[in-house]
Amino acid sequence: MNSKFVGIAGGSCSGKTTIVNTLVESFSGSITTVAFDSYYRDQAHITLDERALVNYDHPDSLDVELFASDLKALRNGETINSPVYDFSTHTRSPEFRKVSPSDLVVLDGILLLAFPEIASLLDLRVFVEAAESTRYNRRIPRDVEERGRTAEQSQMQFVEMVKPMHQKYVAPSIEYADLVIDGEQSPELSISEIYSALDALD
Repeated sequence: MNSKFVGIAGGSCSGKTTIVNTLVESFSGSITTVAFDSYYRDQAHITLDERALVNYDHPDSLDVELFASDLKALRNGETINSPVYDFSTHTRSPEFRKVSPSDLVVLDGILLLAFPEIASLLDLRVFVEAAESTRYNRRIPRDVEERGRTAEQSQMQFVEMVKPMHQKYVAPSIEYADLVIDGEQSPELSISEIYSALDALD
């Protein structure tokens, strides 16, 4: 199978997941998605209070070695067991998600392009850009509704970790992108730009 591998990076709540979901709904062939977020390191060895202090926007919080290994396996046509991460407890589930290669393999994560060993394995590198105020206003309700945080916890995390790590690691990785997308435009327009870029690869 001649799979195409697309990486979608960009700041937290820039619109990556919406674009991925729209791709899944619209793509006519087989499609597989893998979230870099699933590869956060397991924090089960420390207390809940200590887990809340971990900087999950720093590159060290991710198991890059496992992610790169799984990505290479997918490129070789192998099925992988992708980790399942519980954001409410900051731990890995004992269960895995079986992921098989397909016509289009879409990977997403804030730091996807910040690691050369990951970026080099992608056929198309996309960076989704959105204003800080937009990302902030999207993130607070997301954290409260989906990740078991209070609004105060989410606000503090944004100011103390998300914003500085975005400036230090995420934003500079835009230079490795083949395509930069406006995360505040309609997802339909965004995937149209991605399809055009994919067509140009053939």
